[in-house]
Amino acid sequence: MRARGGDVDMAREHPPRRPFRQAGNDCPPWLAARILHLDEEVLVIDKPAGLPVSARTGPDLAALLPALRFGKRRDPQPAHRLDTDTAGCLALGRTAPALAALNRLFAERRVEKVYWAVLRGALPGDAGEIDAPLSKVSTARAGWRMRVDPAGDPARTLWRVLGRNAGATLVEFRPETGRTHQLRVHAAHLGHPILGDAMYGGGAGGLQLLAQRITLPLLPARQAEAPVPAHMQAAISGLAAAPPPPPHRHPAR
Repeated sequence: MRARGGDVDMAREHPPRRPFRQAGNDCPPWLAARILHLDEEVLVIDKPAGLPVSARTGPDLAALLPALRFGKRRDPQPAHRLDTDTAGCLALGRTAPALAALNRLFAERRVEKVYWAVLRGALPGDAGEIDAPLSKVSTARAGWRMRVDPAGDPARTLWRVLGRNAGATLVEFRPETGRTHQLRVHAAHLGHPILGDAMYGGGAGGLQLLAQRITLPLLPARQAEAPVPAHMQAAISGLAAAPPPPPHRHPAR
């Protein structure tokens, strides 16, 4: 793939062989309603909380992929992962070249990902960054989890407060790395775990974490936004808006 101005130009390298067309009624209405973006190469869906991207047993995203072909001969494939209990934007490649381009963008950390999370307690401050390496730990009794570990893999997250009250804080997270459970562990590292995250101290209930927006630096660029899921609406509606903090600074790549 050629890069121009930092973006991947799939259209120059792989021009569409035929206009986009939608095939029949193969996609059930509930799934069609979760399509956030669709073009000849890229599909972005609003993944529901509770649906694994892949699973060793039980239903997962793979069972839905044939219904998302929309005229293609092969199933679209996810270019990244979201935790099972995380809702929101999931990008899929609809062709082999498109999937390769997306995989490269994610590997090079060029995809802009924005998450919303409701944290337990009133988080002090309006914005900041978390630079805390992560490693995996596993025990026979408790199973596996991630932890902050100075010897672990680098992990960095930018955050800013969107709203708060005495008992909870709505934050925007912008992960600059893509480690497993990164946002969940980083929130707990702040002393304010994500509500509903029983593994890291957030208590019971649905995980209050949404992959709210994704920007793919292709040519043309693709962007999609996911709506707030039902299990997060009540918590978010009760949070007063916070003053706007300074904009994030993104280091040159």
